[in-house]
Amino acid sequence: MEAYINWSGGKDAAFALWQLRQTPGYEVRHLFTTLSGAFRRVSMHGVREELLDEQARQTGLPVKKAFLPEHASMEDYNRIMHEALGEFQASGIRHAVFGDIFLEDLRAYRESQLAQAGMEGVFPLWKQDSATLVRDFIAAGFKAVIVCVNAKYLPASFAGRIIDEAFLADLPPGVDPCGENGEFHSFVFDGPLFAAPVPFTIGETVERVYSPAANQGSNCYKDDGDNCFQKEEPGNWDTRFYFCDLLPA
Repeated sequence: MEAYINWSGGKDAAFALWQLRQTPGYEVRHLFTTLSGAFRRVSMHGVREELLDEQARQTGLPVKKAFLPEHASMEDYNRIMHEALGEFQASGIRHAVFGDIFLEDLRAYRESQLAQAGMEGVFPLWKQDSATLVRDFIAAGFKAVIVCVNAKYLPASFAGRIIDEAFLADLPPGVDPCGENGEFHSFVFDGPLFAAPVPFTIGETVERVYSPAANQGSNCYKDDGDNCFQKEEPGNWDTRFYFCDLLPA
Protein backbone atom coordinates (compact mmCIF):
# COMPACT_ATOMS: atom_id res chain seq x y z
CA MET A 1 0.00 0.00 0.00
CA GLU A 2 1.57 3.26 -1.14
CA ALA A 3 1.53 6.13 1.36
CA TYR A 4 2.95 9.50 2.26
CA ILE A 5 3.85 10.56 5.79
CA ASN A 6 2.91 13.86 7.39
CA TRP A 7 6.40 14.95 8.31
CA SER A 8 7.01 17.61 10.93
CA GLY A 9 10.64 16.57 11.24
CA GLY A 10 10.02 15.71 14.87
CA LYS A 11 10.43 12.51 16.84
CA ASP A 12 6.89 11.14 16.51
CA ALA A 13 6.86 11.45 12.73
CA ALA A 14 10.32 9.89 12.54
CA PHE A 15 9.44 7.03 14.86
CA ALA A 16 6.15 6.40 13.03
CA LEU A 17 8.08 6.09 9.76
CA TRP A 18 10.61 3.79 11.43
CA GLN A 19 7.91 1.52 12.83
CA LEU A 20 6.08 1.43 9.53
CA ARG A 21 9.27 0.33 7.78
CA GLN A 22 9.24 -2.69 10.07
CA THR A 23 5.67 -3.48 8.97
CA PRO A 24 5.24 -5.40 5.70
CA GLY A 25 2.72 -4.04 3.24
CA TYR A 26 3.45 -0.30 3.19
CA GLU A 27 5.65 1.75 0.91
CA VAL A 28 6.09 5.37 2.02
CA ARG A 29 6.86 7.37 -1.11
CA HIS A 30 6.94 10.95 0.16
CA LEU A 31 7.40 13.14 3.19
CA PHE A 32 4.80 15.92 3.37
CA THR A 33 5.41 19.10 5.37
CA THR A 34 3.58 22.39 5.80
CA LEU A 35 5.69 25.51 6.16
CA SER A 36 5.19 29.21 6.63
CA GLY A 37 5.21 30.81 3.21
CA ALA A 38 6.59 34.08 4.58
CA PHE A 39 9.39 32.63 6.72
CA ARG A 40 10.06 29.26 5.05
CA ARG A 41 10.00 27.45 8.36
CA VAL A 42 8.19 24.25 9.39
CA SER A 43 4.76 24.96 10.88
CA MET A 44 4.75 25.09 14.69
CA HIS A 45 8.34 23.83 14.86
CA GLY A 46 10.10 26.86 13.41
CA VAL A 47 12.77 24.75 11.71
CA ARG A 48 14.41 26.31 8.65
CA GLU A 49 13.55 24.90 5.24
CA GLU A 50 17.23 24.15 4.57
CA LEU A 51 17.34 21.75 7.52
CA LEU A 52 14.11 20.08 6.42
CA ASP A 53 15.65 19.56 2.97
CA GLU A 54 18.80 18.03 4.42
CA GLN A 55 16.76 15.84 6.75
CA ALA A 56 14.73 14.56 3.78
CA ARG A 57 17.91 13.94 1.78
CA GLN A 58 19.32 11.79 4.56
CA THR A 59 16.12 9.70 4.70
CA GLY A 60 16.24 9.15 0.95
CA LEU A 61 12.63 10.28 0.54
CA PRO A 62 11.47 13.29 -1.47
CA VAL A 63 9.65 15.97 0.51
CA LYS A 64 6.51 17.62 -0.82
CA LYS A 65 5.83 21.04 0.73
CA ALA A 66 2.71 23.11 1.25
CA PHE A 67 3.17 26.77 2.13
CA LEU A 68 0.69 28.48 4.42
CA PRO A 69 -0.01 32.24 4.20
CA GLU A 70 0.45 34.42 7.25
CA HIS A 71 -2.59 34.42 9.57
CA ALA A 72 -4.05 31.48 7.68
CA SER A 73 -7.61 30.60 8.62
CA MET A 74 -8.88 27.05 8.91
CA GLU A 75 -10.53 27.58 5.53
CA ASP A 76 -7.12 28.44 4.06
CA TYR A 77 -5.54 25.42 5.72
CA ASN A 78 -8.25 23.00 4.62
CA ARG A 79 -8.13 24.29 1.05
CA ILE A 80 -4.35 23.88 0.82
CA MET A 81 -4.52 20.42 2.36
CA HIS A 82 -7.32 19.37 0.03
CA GLU A 83 -5.21 20.40 -2.97
CA ALA A 84 -2.23 18.44 -1.66
CA LEU A 85 -4.34 15.35 -1.00
CA GLY A 86 -5.72 15.54 -4.52
CA GLU A 87 -2.18 15.51 -5.93
CA PHE A 88 -1.21 12.52 -3.81
CA GLN A 89 -4.31 10.62 -4.84
CA ALA A 90 -3.67 11.40 -8.51
CA SER A 91 -0.23 9.81 -8.15
CA GLY A 92 -1.77 6.59 -6.84
CA ILE A 93 -1.28 7.17 -3.11
CA ARG A 94 -4.26 6.19 -0.97
CA HIS A 95 -2.81 6.22 2.56
CA ALA A 96 -1.56 9.03 4.82
CA VAL A 97 0.67 8.27 7.81
CA PHE A 98 0.56 10.27 11.05
CA GLY A 99 2.59 10.17 14.25
CA ASP A 100 -0.40 10.87 16.51
CA ILE A 101 -0.57 8.93 19.76
CA PHE A 102 -3.80 9.62 21.65
CA LEU A 103 -5.59 12.85 20.62
CA GLU A 104 -8.98 11.46 19.58
CA ASP A 105 -10.40 14.72 18.17
CA LEU A 106 -7.30 15.35 16.09
CA ARG A 107 -7.45 11.86 14.60
CA ALA A 108 -11.16 12.30 13.84
CA TYR A 109 -10.41 15.59 12.07
CA ARG A 110 -7.65 14.01 10.02
CA GLU A 111 -9.77 11.02 9.02
CA SER A 112 -12.65 13.29 8.04
CA GLN A 113 -10.40 15.32 5.74
CA LEU A 114 -8.89 12.17 4.24
CA ALA A 115 -12.29 10.60 3.63
CA GLN A 116 -13.28 13.60 1.52
CA ALA A 117 -10.30 12.83 -0.71
CA GLY A 118 -10.96 9.08 -0.79
CA MET A 119 -7.93 8.27 1.35
CA GLU A 120 -7.26 6.46 4.62
CA GLY A 121 -5.11 7.30 7.64
CA VAL A 122 -2.40 5.09 9.12
CA PHE A 123 -1.38 5.65 12.76
CA PRO A 124 1.58 3.41 13.71
CA LEU A 125 1.97 4.90 17.23
CA TRP A 126 -1.71 5.03 18.14
CA LYS A 127 -2.51 4.30 21.80
CA GLN A 128 1.03 3.27 22.64
CA ASP A 129 2.34 4.41 26.02
CA SER A 130 4.12 7.77 25.71
CA ALA A 131 6.86 7.01 28.24
CA THR A 132 7.63 3.70 26.58
CA LEU A 133 7.57 5.26 23.09
CA VAL A 134 10.10 7.98 23.86
CA ARG A 135 12.47 5.54 25.54
CA ASP A 136 12.15 3.15 22.61
CA PHE A 137 12.91 6.11 20.36
CA ILE A 138 16.12 6.81 22.28
CA ALA A 139 17.07 3.13 22.47
CA ALA A 140 16.67 2.77 18.68
CA GLY A 141 19.45 5.31 18.22
CA PHE A 142 17.42 8.39 17.30
CA LYS A 143 18.67 11.80 18.38
CA ALA A 144 16.43 14.86 18.57
CA VAL A 145 16.72 18.43 19.81
CA ILE A 146 13.87 20.51 21.27
CA VAL A 147 13.05 23.36 18.88
CA CYS A 148 9.77 24.69 20.30
CA VAL A 149 8.48 24.92 23.87
CA ASN A 150 4.97 25.87 24.90
CA ALA A 151 5.43 28.48 27.64
CA LYS A 152 2.25 27.29 29.36
CA TYR A 153 4.01 24.04 30.28
CA LEU A 154 7.79 24.53 30.19
CA PRO A 155 10.37 27.29 30.68
CA ALA A 156 12.60 28.56 27.88
CA SER A 157 15.55 26.57 29.25
CA PHE A 158 14.09 23.40 27.71
CA ALA A 159 14.51 24.82 24.19
CA GLY A 160 17.70 23.51 22.60
CA ARG A 161 17.96 20.45 24.85
CA ILE A 162 18.57 16.95 23.51
CA ILE A 163 15.90 14.36 24.23
CA ASP A 164 17.59 11.90 26.58
CA GLU A 165 17.01 10.39 30.01
CA ALA A 166 18.09 13.62 31.72
CA PHE A 167 15.56 15.58 29.68
CA LEU A 168 12.78 13.15 30.58
CA ALA A 169 13.72 13.25 34.27
CA ASP A 170 13.46 17.06 34.26
CA LEU A 171 9.96 17.22 32.75
CA PRO A 172 7.46 18.63 35.26
CA PRO A 173 4.57 16.42 36.44
CA GLY A 174 1.68 16.44 33.98
CA VAL A 175 3.84 17.02 30.89
CA ASP A 176 3.50 14.16 28.43
CA PRO A 177 6.89 12.49 27.77
CA CYS A 178 6.22 12.72 24.02
CA GLY A 179 4.79 16.25 24.20
CA GLU A 180 1.58 14.90 22.69
CA ASN A 181 -0.46 17.75 24.19
CA GLY A 182 1.71 20.32 22.44
CA GLU A 183 4.13 20.89 25.35
CA PHE A 184 7.18 20.78 23.07
CA HIS A 185 8.30 19.97 19.52
CA SER A 186 11.55 18.50 18.26
CA PHE A 187 13.86 18.10 15.28
CA VAL A 188 15.37 14.66 14.63
CA PHE A 189 18.93 14.95 13.36
CA ASP A 190 20.21 11.38 13.53
CA GLY A 191 19.04 7.79 13.80
CA PRO A 192 18.39 4.59 11.88
CA LEU A 193 16.38 6.40 9.19
CA PHE A 194 19.33 8.59 8.23
CA ALA A 195 22.28 7.88 5.96
CA ALA A 196 24.25 10.46 7.98
CA PRO A 197 23.48 12.97 10.75
CA VAL A 198 21.98 16.33 9.83
CA PRO A 199 24.62 18.95 10.76
CA PHE A 200 23.47 22.07 12.61
CA THR A 201 24.49 24.52 15.32
CA ILE A 202 22.33 25.95 18.09
CA GLY A 203 21.24 29.53 17.54
CA GLU A 204 19.36 31.91 19.80
CA THR A 205 16.13 31.13 21.63
CA VAL A 206 13.35 33.63 20.95
CA GLU A 207 9.89 34.12 22.41
CA ARG A 208 6.91 34.44 20.09
CA VAL A 209 3.30 35.29 20.93
CA TYR A 210 0.52 34.41 18.49
CA SER A 211 -3.15 35.12 18.06
CA PRO A 212 -5.54 32.34 17.01
CA ALA A 213 -6.25 32.27 13.29
CA ALA A 214 -9.46 33.82 12.05
CA ASN A 215 -12.50 31.52 12.08
CA GLN A 216 -10.66 28.94 14.18
CA GLY A 217 -13.17 27.22 16.45
CA SER A 218 -12.61 25.00 19.46
CA ASN A 219 -12.65 21.83 17.34
CA CYS A 220 -10.01 23.00 14.85
CA TYR A 221 -6.42 21.84 14.74
CA LYS A 222 -4.07 23.70 12.44
CA ASP A 223 -0.69 22.03 12.20
CA ASP A 224 0.84 19.06 10.46
CA GLY A 225 1.96 16.92 13.32
CA ASP A 226 2.07 17.73 17.01
CA ASN A 227 -0.84 19.80 18.18
CA CYS A 228 -0.08 23.01 20.08
CA PHE A 229 -3.61 24.39 20.20
CA GLN A 230 -5.66 22.49 22.73
CA LYS A 231 -9.40 21.90 22.45
CA GLU A 232 -10.48 24.91 24.48
CA GLU A 233 -12.93 27.74 24.13
CA PRO A 234 -11.76 30.52 21.80
CA GLY A 235 -9.75 33.03 23.82
CA ASN A 236 -8.02 30.32 25.87
CA TRP A 237 -5.60 29.14 23.18
CA ASP A 238 -1.96 28.52 24.04
CA THR A 239 -0.24 31.44 22.33
CA ARG A 240 3.25 31.92 23.83
CA PHE A 241 6.16 29.78 22.67
CA TYR A 242 9.94 29.65 22.89
CA PHE A 243 11.75 28.69 19.69
CA CYS A 244 15.35 27.53 19.51
CA ASP A 245 16.72 28.50 16.11
CA LEU A 246 18.80 25.76 14.51
CA LEU A 247 21.39 26.97 12.02
CA PRO A 248 22.49 24.80 9.10
CA ALA A 249 26.15 23.87 9.58
